[in-house]
Amino acid sequence: MLKLYATITLSLFISFGFSQGKIKRVLFLGNSYTYVNDLPKTIADMALSTGDTLIYDSNCPGGYTLQGHTTNTTSLNKIKQGNWDYVVLQEQSQYPSFPINQVETDVFPYAKLLDSLIHVSNPCAETVFYMTWGRKNGDASNCPSWPPVCTYNGMDSLLRLRYETMATSNKALLSPVGVVWKYLRTNNPLIELYQSDESHPSEAGTYAAACSFYTVFFGKDPTNVTFKSTLLLADLVSIRNAAKTTVFDHMLQWHIGEYDPQATFTNTTISNQQIQFTNTSTNATSYQWYFGDGDSSSSVNPTHQYSLAGTYNVKLIASSCAKTDTFNKSVTITTTSILPKEETNTVLISPHPVHKVLSLNQPLVNVTPFTICDMYGRIMKNGILPPSNKSISMDDLIAGGYVLILYPNKNKPIRLPFYKIND
Repeated sequence: MLKLYATITLSLFISFGFSQGKIKRVLFLGNSYTYVNDLPKTIADMALSTGDTLIYDSNCPGGYTLQGHTTNTTSLNKIKQGNWDYVVLQEQSQYPSFPINQVETDVFPYAKLLDSLIHVSNPCAETVFYMTWGRKNGDASNCPSWPPVCTYNGMDSLLRLRYETMATSNKALLSPVGVVWKYLRTNNPLIELYQSDESHPSEAGTYAAACSFYTVFFGKDPTNVTFKSTLLLADLVSIRNAAKTTVFDHMLQWHIGEYDPQATFTNTTISNQQIQFTNTSTNATSYQWYFGDGDSSSSVNPTHQYSLAGTYNVKLIASSCAKTDTFNKSVTITTTSILPKEETNTVLISPHPVHKVLSLNQPLVNVTPFTICDMYGRIMKNGILPPSNKSISMDDLIAGGYVLILYPNKNKPIRLPFYKIND
């Protein structure tokens, strides 16, 4: 817990200095491929260099498997802590490249079990599978009994296939570190990604892995990272560019953002004044509608009655956990009003657009409460108009579109859209 505490302390300090930065909480469950060169700290250092913050914890015993983590008390307790944005799962380096019948018995079920446990304690967390790499010259120990892993390309392609299967079947994200490594091996072969054992990552290999994870966690271009490590600048630039090309430029391929809310809707005219909105959003659990006339709704599929003719900007915000998406669409109402004829014919705003004072063309008969909302339904001003007064000061409103809502005695509200301009 000391490392986690220290990271949180530093994170709080950094967050004051970078008000626009993101803060992400991540748990790493893996083995030596994660703890060698301290991959989580490398990612955190990259995040700090761009104004972001990574709060992390890990349990990565050497040689550990996903099956091992399903019964490891430390791993299970860390999952149960909750409040993780992401939980990273890394299998033992050879297991996913084994024959499919063995993988279906020894790997896939435990990936699914861990993913399920993660979501029980962390309903808003996303599982991230850590796609590792083929050994530098293949898996010599298993080559005699399983020829596909005798070469780097053979082993690496199997690892990629099996990690892609795990991510897709569990609706999880994928950090394609192995893809970044393959790009570097092809295009920058002088960058040594391996330690002398031809398996574990060198400092450059860890830096490449960190670039991939930084992109997954923060959704940002890794070429903006300025954390230098101790590598040559030319190598750092090559590694960042490799991660941009393979990860950032193809994020949906790795399911990054695929399961985020996507807001959209259609609308049908029931009458000239009444509109039925049909919510066609995906991956969302709550909704907020703004109808452009000062009214709003949190219904899934609302029906809305407009008072006046005009074109309204309808806004839908679809949300799930802390993630939101917004969709805007213009809706045109063709009738003049649904209010009694005498009310709509007599109450008008002047001048239009409004400058410093909003005036009604005539005084109201009774004491009348009023509210002024912006186009998203937020109340900006309210008060009461006595019968002798037909003017409202606009000095405290910025330029933009608004709706004046009047409440005559026992009548439906009168909604009068207007536009405020500055000097």
